[in-house]
Amino acid sequence: MTVVTRWWPRFRGRLHEPRTATAVGRWLAAGVLVCFVTGLISHLLQTPPGWLAPRLPSRPVSGYRVTQGLHVATGIALVPLLLVKLWAVYPRLFVRPPVRSVRHALERLSVAVLVSAALLEVVLGLVNIVQWYPWPFSFRPVHWALAWVLVGALLLHLAVKAPEITAHWRKDGPGSRELPAADAGDRRSLLLGMGAAVGTVTLLTAGQSAAPLRPLNLLAPRHPDHTEQGLPVNRTAAAAGVTGEAVATDTWRLRVDGPRAYELSLAELGALPSHRERLPIACVEGWSASARWDGVRIRDLLDLAGAPADAFVRVVSLQTRGAFSVMEMGPGYARDPLTLLALRVNDETLSANHGFPARIIAPNRPGVWQTKWVTRIEVLP
Repeated sequence: MTVVTRWWPRFRGRLHEPRTATAVGRWLAAGVLVCFVTGLISHLLQTPPGWLAPRLPSRPVSGYRVTQGLHVATGIALVPLLLVKLWAVYPRLFVRPPVRSVRHALERLSVAVLVSAALLEVVLGLVNIVQWYPWPFSFRPVHWALAWVLVGALLLHLAVKAPEITAHWRKDGPGSRELPAADAGDRRSLLLGMGAAVGTVTLLTAGQSAAPLRPLNLLAPRHPDHTEQGLPVNRTAAAAGVTGEAVATDTWRLRVDGPRAYELSLAELGALPSHRERLPIACVEGWSASARWDGVRIRDLLDLAGAPADAFVRVVSLQTRGAFSVMEMGPGYARDPLTLLALRVNDETLSANHGFPARIIAPNRPGVWQTKWVTRIEVLP
């Protein structure tokens, strides 16, 4: 008698079944949807199309802080959800024969795209949080493109699996079944463990954006309250190529280009009417913190230059290395009374790493566009 040895594994775990996969998939799909919507908001605020740029809202003040904090917190929570989902379905990777029909081949191809995109998207997001970029491509366009691939693959997967999902959606659904009591691990224990893992990673990381959770902020890479002048620093003056000579108090000048162009020294700028606002600064990595900012309203500087009320503004930084050295803002931001050219933060003169001698702070705006080391403001035609 010939004994056939199978090289592929046999799976006998009773939780590798459709009802478990459906139960986990509900939460996973909801998390992907939240990440996609909040990521869409972030992308449009950072790189708005021409028709949207003059219509970007400066309210609510903490809008970007909430949406981006939710984006990153949900993305981290997707890690245990995705791992449990893959654990529940991975025996299907070893089915024999691997392809039964054209429809089956297309289904497996869609699953391959879905799994690959989901894993890559989560990994890229996690690496971006710690600002480590070991790859040669730019993070933002790749992350943006992968998001659409992931959502497209997810919608296709849901369409293909709709009958099976419907059958196993409810506990008493037509395709559901009770697990034998003798089974070592049951579905409820798995789902409770998954929920505990999601809750734990959320509580231990969300403190970088949610102030009430600051005491539990153990795993997040940013601790906003324990940093220079009470705010994290993503790019130092040295990393941006801003030298001491460029920001020397006696030589630095702010130039405002417009119908009535002018220049101001730091002393002259400081002599203009000053305003204090409490505004948050929030970055794409998920951290955020509120601070007291003192400075001159951008709209006052524009009025001195004779700028029309609907003018766009370009802000130029002294930085010589890295991206985001030039920023544009529409009239909604430029004319908002909360938008300042800040000179002080938390009752202290801006440090070099926080943008001395002057930086932009505006409501509901990504941190990358809160330009530091400002040297020129241009009124665009």
